Amino acid sequence: MAARQPRFNQAVLIDTTPLPESIPKVEEVGASSAPLMSASYFIGARCKAYNDDYMMCKTEAHGRGEFECMKEGRKVTRCAASVIDDITKNCLQEFRSHWECLEDNNQQLWQCRKWEWKLNGCVYHKLGLEKKIPGAPEHEIPVHLRKRQIYSQNEKGVIT
Repeated sequence: MAARQPRFNQAVLIDTTPLPESIPKVEEVGASSAPLMSASYFIGARCKAYNDDYMMCKTEAHGRGEFECMKEGRKVTRCAASVIDDITKNCLQEFRSHWECLEDNNQQLWQCRKWEWKLNGCVYHKLGLEKKIPGAPEHEIPVHLRKRQIYSQNEKGVIT
Protein backbone atom coordinates (compact mmCIF):
# COMPACT_ATOMS: atom_id res chain seq x y z
CA MET A 1 0.00 0.00 0.00
CA ALA A 2 1.23 3.49 -0.78
CA ALA A 3 2.56 5.53 2.13
CA ARG A 4 1.15 8.86 1.00
CA GLN A 5 -2.49 9.73 0.63
CA PRO A 6 -3.78 10.79 -2.77
CA ARG A 7 -4.70 14.44 -3.26
CA PHE A 8 -7.29 15.54 -5.74
CA ASN A 9 -7.34 19.10 -6.96
CA GLN A 10 -10.68 20.09 -8.46
CA ALA A 11 -9.77 23.74 -8.96
CA VAL A 12 -9.66 25.09 -12.49
CA LEU A 13 -6.36 26.69 -13.38
CA ILE A 14 -6.61 29.75 -15.59
CA ASP A 15 -3.60 31.56 -16.97
CA THR A 16 -4.28 35.25 -16.47
CA THR A 17 -1.12 36.41 -18.23
CA PRO A 18 -2.19 38.85 -20.95
CA LEU A 19 -1.15 38.15 -24.52
CA PRO A 20 1.25 40.57 -26.19
CA GLU A 21 -0.34 43.54 -27.98
CA SER A 22 1.03 42.30 -31.32
CA ILE A 23 -1.38 39.36 -31.23
CA PRO A 24 -4.83 40.37 -32.49
CA LYS A 25 -7.86 39.70 -30.32
CA VAL A 26 -10.46 37.23 -31.59
CA GLU A 27 -13.62 35.66 -30.22
CA GLU A 28 -13.85 31.89 -30.10
CA VAL A 29 -15.97 30.14 -32.73
CA GLY A 30 -18.47 29.10 -30.07
CA ALA A 31 -19.63 25.86 -31.68
CA SER A 32 -19.51 22.28 -30.47
CA SER A 33 -18.07 19.40 -32.49
CA ALA A 34 -21.25 18.56 -34.47
CA PRO A 35 -21.76 22.03 -36.04
CA LEU A 36 -18.01 22.27 -36.71
CA MET A 37 -18.02 18.88 -38.41
CA SER A 38 -21.10 19.83 -40.43
CA ALA A 39 -19.41 23.01 -41.67
CA SER A 40 -15.87 21.63 -41.86
CA TYR A 41 -15.63 21.19 -45.64
CA PHE A 42 -17.04 24.68 -46.22
CA ILE A 43 -14.58 26.12 -43.69
CA GLY A 44 -11.83 24.29 -45.54
CA ALA A 45 -13.01 25.66 -48.88
CA ARG A 46 -13.16 29.31 -47.81
CA CYS A 47 -10.26 29.35 -45.32
CA LYS A 48 -7.70 27.29 -47.24
CA ALA A 49 -5.25 30.18 -47.69
CA TYR A 50 -5.34 31.05 -43.96
CA ASN A 51 -4.97 27.38 -42.99
CA ASP A 52 -2.00 27.00 -45.33
CA ASP A 53 -0.30 30.10 -43.86
CA TYR A 54 -0.80 28.78 -40.33
CA MET A 55 0.51 25.31 -41.17
CA MET A 56 3.52 26.81 -42.97
CA CYS A 57 4.29 28.93 -39.91
CA LYS A 58 4.07 25.87 -37.65
CA THR A 59 6.28 23.87 -40.02
CA GLU A 60 8.91 26.59 -40.18
CA ALA A 61 8.87 26.82 -36.38
CA HIS A 62 9.56 23.04 -36.17
CA GLY A 63 6.51 22.24 -34.04
CA ARG A 64 6.98 25.18 -31.72
CA GLY A 65 5.82 28.68 -32.50
CA GLU A 66 2.89 29.04 -30.13
CA PHE A 67 3.33 32.80 -30.00
CA GLU A 68 5.01 33.22 -33.38
CA CYS A 69 2.08 31.62 -35.23
CA MET A 70 -0.75 32.98 -33.11
CA LYS A 71 -1.48 35.81 -35.54
CA GLU A 72 -2.03 33.28 -38.35
CA GLY A 73 -4.05 31.08 -35.99
CA ARG A 74 -6.33 33.97 -35.12
CA LYS A 75 -6.96 34.57 -38.84
CA VAL A 76 -8.02 30.93 -39.19
CA THR A 77 -10.39 31.30 -36.21
CA ARG A 78 -11.92 34.50 -37.62
CA CYS A 79 -12.43 32.89 -41.01
CA ALA A 80 -14.05 29.78 -39.51
CA ALA A 81 -16.36 31.94 -37.42
CA SER A 82 -17.36 33.93 -40.51
CA VAL A 83 -18.24 30.72 -42.38
CA ILE A 84 -20.39 29.48 -39.47
CA ASP A 85 -22.10 32.90 -39.29
CA ASP A 86 -22.82 32.92 -43.03
CA ILE A 87 -24.20 29.38 -42.96
CA THR A 88 -26.47 30.18 -40.02
CA LYS A 89 -27.71 33.38 -41.70
CA ASN A 90 -28.44 31.75 -45.05
CA CYS A 91 -29.08 28.02 -44.43
CA LEU A 92 -30.04 27.74 -40.76
CA GLN A 93 -32.70 25.03 -41.09
CA GLU A 94 -30.55 22.75 -43.28
CA PHE A 95 -27.48 23.37 -41.10
CA ARG A 96 -29.36 22.64 -37.89
CA SER A 97 -30.93 19.46 -39.32
CA HIS A 98 -27.54 18.17 -40.43
CA TRP A 99 -25.58 18.85 -37.26
CA GLU A 100 -28.40 17.56 -35.04
CA CYS A 101 -28.36 14.35 -37.09
CA LEU A 102 -24.58 14.11 -36.62
CA GLU A 103 -24.97 14.68 -32.90
CA ASP A 104 -27.66 12.00 -32.64
CA ASN A 105 -25.69 9.48 -34.74
CA ASN A 106 -22.26 9.58 -33.11
CA GLN A 107 -20.83 11.95 -35.77
CA GLN A 108 -21.16 9.29 -38.50
CA LEU A 109 -21.51 11.19 -41.77
CA TRP A 110 -23.02 8.26 -43.66
CA GLN A 111 -26.01 8.26 -41.31
CA CYS A 112 -26.90 11.84 -42.29
CA ARG A 113 -26.48 11.96 -46.08
CA LYS A 114 -30.09 13.07 -46.71
CA TRP A 115 -29.61 16.22 -44.61
CA GLU A 116 -26.10 16.68 -45.91
CA TRP A 117 -27.32 16.84 -49.52
CA LYS A 118 -29.82 19.57 -48.57
CA LEU A 119 -27.16 21.54 -46.69
CA ASN A 120 -24.63 21.20 -49.53
CA GLY A 121 -27.19 22.46 -52.05
CA CYS A 122 -28.19 25.43 -49.92
CA VAL A 123 -24.61 26.46 -49.18
CA TYR A 124 -23.63 26.10 -52.84
CA HIS A 125 -26.56 28.18 -54.12
CA LYS A 126 -26.42 30.90 -51.46
CA LEU A 127 -22.70 31.11 -50.59
CA GLY A 128 -20.98 29.56 -53.59
CA LEU A 129 -19.06 27.05 -51.45
CA GLU A 130 -18.83 23.45 -52.62
CA LYS A 131 -17.95 20.38 -50.59
CA LYS A 132 -14.83 18.71 -51.97
CA ILE A 133 -13.06 15.88 -50.20
CA PRO A 134 -9.27 16.36 -50.38
CA GLY A 135 -7.45 13.44 -51.98
CA ALA A 136 -10.60 11.86 -53.46
CA PRO A 137 -9.98 10.06 -56.78
CA GLU A 138 -10.89 12.25 -59.76
CA HIS A 139 -12.48 9.47 -61.83
CA GLU A 140 -14.92 8.29 -59.10
CA ILE A 141 -18.15 9.78 -57.79
CA PRO A 142 -17.37 11.30 -54.36
CA VAL A 143 -18.79 9.31 -51.47
CA HIS A 144 -21.13 12.08 -50.38
CA LEU A 145 -22.74 12.28 -53.85
CA ARG A 146 -23.44 8.57 -54.36
CA LYS A 147 -27.12 7.70 -54.55
CA ARG A 148 -26.56 4.28 -52.99
CA GLN A 149 -24.37 4.38 -49.92
CA ILE A 150 -22.15 1.45 -49.02
CA TYR A 151 -23.33 1.66 -45.44
CA SER A 152 -26.96 2.56 -44.92
CA GLN A 153 -29.90 1.79 -42.68
CA ASN A 154 -33.07 0.21 -43.94
CA GLU A 155 -36.54 1.02 -42.61
CA LYS A 156 -36.05 -1.31 -39.63
CA GLY A 157 -32.86 0.44 -38.53
CA VAL A 158 -30.60 -2.47 -39.57
CA ILE A 159 -27.27 -1.52 -41.08
CA THR A 160 -26.81 -3.14 -44.51
